[in-house]
Formats: sequence, C-alpha cells, structure tokens
Amino acid sequence: MKFYSLNDSHIKATFKEAVIAGIAPDKGLYFPESITPLPTDFFEHIDELSHHEIAFQAIHQFVSDDIPDTVLKEIIANTLDFDFPVVDIEKNVGTLELFHGPTMAFKDVGARFMANCLGYFSQGETTEVTVLVATSGDTGGAVANGFLGVDGVNVVILYPSGKVSDIQEKQLTTLGQNIVAMEVDGTFDDCQRMVKTAFLDAGITEHKKLTSANSINVARWLPQLFYFLFAYKQAKSKGKKIVFSVPSGNFGNICAGMVAQKLGMPVKHFVASTNVNNVVPKFMQKGIYEPMPSIATISNAMDVGDPSNFVRIRHLYQDDLATLQENLSSYSFTDQETKTAMKEVYAQTGYVMDPHGAVGYLGLKEFQKTHPNTFGIFLETAHPVKFLDVVEDTLGLSPEIPAQIQKIMDKEKHSILIKTYEDLKSYLLDKN
Repeated sequence: MKFYSLNDSHIKATFKEAVIAGIAPDKGLYFPESITPLPTDFFEHIDELSHHEIAFQAIHQFVSDDIPDTVLKEIIANTLDFDFPVVDIEKNVGTLELFHGPTMAFKDVGARFMANCLGYFSQGETTEVTVLVATSGDTGGAVANGFLGVDGVNVVILYPSGKVSDIQEKQLTTLGQNIVAMEVDGTFDDCQRMVKTAFLDAGITEHKKLTSANSINVARWLPQLFYFLFAYKQAKSKGKKIVFSVPSGNFGNICAGMVAQKLGMPVKHFVASTNVNNVVPKFMQKGIYEPMPSIATISNAMDVGDPSNFVRIRHLYQDDLATLQENLSSYSFTDQETKTAMKEVYAQTGYVMDPHGAVGYLGLKEFQKTHPNTFGIFLETAHPVKFLDVVEDTLGLSPEIPAQIQKIMDKEKHSILIKTYEDLKSYLLDKN
C-alpha cells in the first residue's frame, strides 16, 4: 500500500518512506490510499481474539509491503504488553483506561509501535535518523520512553516552558542517552511550527535525516486504532449502540478511531471533546475552519489552536460537512466545568478522572442528552497522577504515585532552553 500527501495525491510514499519522512515534501500529511474493511465475522467473533491478533489483522493492510508478518507480530508484542480495560462508571457510561503503559498515557501505544518500526527500518543503515517531536504534554514522555536506546535513532523533543506538568517534564528531561529535551520559550503551537519548519528546511535536511514522532507520522497515528477495537470487544455484549467520546487536542486519536470505524467497527458516533481551544466545535457548527492562538488550560495536552490531524478527519468524509456531522459531534468545556465534573464523578462513584478524561466525560454526557439509549465510552487518556496539582486542588486528595512515576521523580532535569527557530536549527546542525 502507498500513502499519499493530502496536499497533492500525486505525491506518494511507501509505509517505510512515510514513516522515515514524517511529513510529505509539500507539507502534507500522509494518508493511506485505501482502507479495506475487515470481514464482518472479524467483528462478530472479536471477543474470541487476543489483543495481539486483533491488532495484527487491523494494521496488516497498511504495513505489510514493508514489514514481514513475523516482524509485525514481534512489533505488536513489544507494543501491547499492558491492559486496556473499559471500566463502568455509571449506567451507560464506561471509561477506556489508556494509562497502564510505561509512561501512563495513551501515547505509549503509538510511540512504541513507531519506535519498533523505525528500529527495524534502521537496521543496516549507516545514516542515523533524528526524531524531531513537539509535545504539549504526554507525547514527549511516551516518545522518549519508546525510543530510549534504539540504535541509529536520536530524539529531540520540543516542549513549551512552564506549560507541561512537573511529572510530564520529568518524563522527557531525565532519560539522557539518545534523548534531548528542548525547552521552548513559547506555546505548543510554537513548538509544532518549529518542527514543521525544520522538515522543510533544506539547510537541515541536506545534512540530517529527520522524522517526526508526532501524530502527523503515520506510524504514531494509525496504531491508535487498536484500543478502539479492544474497547468494542469489551462493550459489544452491552447490546447497545456504542459512542466514543475522545478528549481531543491534535485530533490524531479520534481520527484513528474513525479509521477503525472505516475498517467496519460497529460504532454509532464519535464525540470530539475539547477544552476552550474550540476550533473544531466551531467548525462543526459553521463549516468554517479558523485556527486560533492556543489558550492555556488545566487539560494542557489539548491546548492546540490549529489541530494537525483534523484535515485527515475531513478527508475521511470527503470534506463533506453534512456527512461528517452524521459521524462526529464536538463540544468544548471550560476549566470550571471540567473541575465540576471531576468533583461530581468522584463524589458519586469514587472514580478519579484526570482533567482530560473529565472533558471526555462531559462531551459524552452532552451527546447522551439527546441519545440516551447508547453505551458511551470516554477515553481516560492519562493517569490522574500526571496532573497531580490539578487533581489535588480539585478533589483535595493525592493519588498514590505509581512505580513508573516514582522512579523518575528524584532524577535531575536536563533541558536546553531555546527561544527561536534559529536556536533549534543551530543545535541540529552543530550536533554530530
């Protein structure tokens, strides 16, 4: 299978080429040339399959030209070695917990899958690959952990100074080895702009082989469809139409869920739940896409004013707003509404949500006001401990610090402070 640029369908690449390049030469995101639905009996008997078997069948068509089946099975086994439980919260509401991996965030799946793919592609290569990635929170830690020690791959992570949680910062600034953290005096959008600029800067690319581990990269983005299928497997027995509500920032996660739907997963609807960075909710109402400067919130991983992956979602539905509205709703919520939801759910059920999960919960409840006879699954994308200050301030309790987090808390932070794109360029060119 080939992948083509969403800016120009004549620009095509293999999966391997798309992974290594990250972004097309015309700045477009790569997209699979076809999505062939899986057989109906796959979904009828999905509860008889293991997670590894489900993932293999789901991703096979996209990668099989470049990754042999035996290697793909190894990559999947290395990626999926933790649980993805759907936990019932209240009647007709469950949460898909995506924080049981090594960095306790949903991005562990995409980051590990991509790291394993790139490690395989780098075998026998003499030129090292530099993974350049921007993070608004959890991407950095997941990428750093996934790529740590991978031969032939160096990682440079850009994050906005003072705009990620303390634990998130520890996860990306304390590993060393082939991981470098760059602390940017600016917002996530500034970080993302620097990364995109570097990819198109011949002054860098003539000397460095760059790729990205943001969800713009097909190897980071596509494997996120796995856990939507795992959730369907668990919720199928409920006997109700299923709705997914996804806390959305750069919109890669929900887009991967929509690809799972295109593969044939029986799901009624998707809800893109955002904080006050509400570019997509406005678009869904008016049909006009207007990027905005990002606004800092307590759900910082969603502080994105120009979500990169929304173009993929529009493309999935031929850029037809009416068709998109049949499959997607989008709502935005304030920090105060988020905190209120965290308090109410904890008081009524004892369940502790992180602020991103709380936004997902709110979006689901909003949709179910007019669609009550559905089973809704909101994604709990990170462990509450990763947003310790917000949880403590809102709920007046301190979640127990898991072992994955404890082992990094006393490590020393190492970061390089930069202010401009030229600072990044100088570093990349000076680094041997």
